[in-house]
Amino acid sequence: MKKVYIVEDDPNLGYILKEYLELNNFAVQLETNGQDAIDHFTDADICILDLMLPLKNGFEVAKYIRSISNVPLLFLTAKSLKVDKLKAFKLGADDYLVKPVDEEELIARIHAILNRYSKAKQTTTYSIGNYTFDYPNQTLTIGDDILRLTERESLILVELCKHKNEIVSRDFMLKKIWGDNDYFNRRSMDVFMSKLRKYLSRDEFVEIKNIHGKGFVLVC
Repeated sequence: MKKVYIVEDDPNLGYILKEYLELNNFAVQLETNGQDAIDHFTDADICILDLMLPLKNGFEVAKYIRSISNVPLLFLTAKSLKVDKLKAFKLGADDYLVKPVDEEELIARIHAILNRYSKAKQTTTYSIGNYTFDYPNQTLTIGDDILRLTERESLILVELCKHKNEIVSRDFMLKKIWGDNDYFNRRSMDVFMSKLRKYLSRDEFVEIKNIHGKGFVLVC
């Protein structure tokens, strides 16, 4: 049974979401404010976060969770501004839904995120120049330094490793990892690529190149 961590301050919506998810065979932990969400967090299979929360907002909660866990994050909020969506994706969001939400669509989105991650998991280690990428454990090692990657960073890097020195199309990457090729997902992917370039910058012979109009190449 997959565990869903929900942070929602509306008691009626929180109750409805909890009941519906439990009816669909999920275990649910529900918190109603941002401070409790931080204080009581235990690792889950996926987190659903509101933005407008008492004490600590959803961005603050997401930042904390990202600092200790690679759990997928799905924002469910009434805030529909582009600036909020972009900020969520920069924090490592896997999806962003605007209220009101259809419960069946929410379940479908949750399953899509979980399926993308579970199908991609392999017991494989990749050499990237002087780096070692341990995909199952989501670590990138160079010398004595070990960097723990997020789920999405690992999913992107493993696709680049599978096609080392070959072009991986933007459309392929977006549809496989994000599930859709829209504006916000494209911006999110660019943010993740920038992070990975920074992580790999200690080896001058390793580079993620952007091939304009086509995609990306992990040059090694």
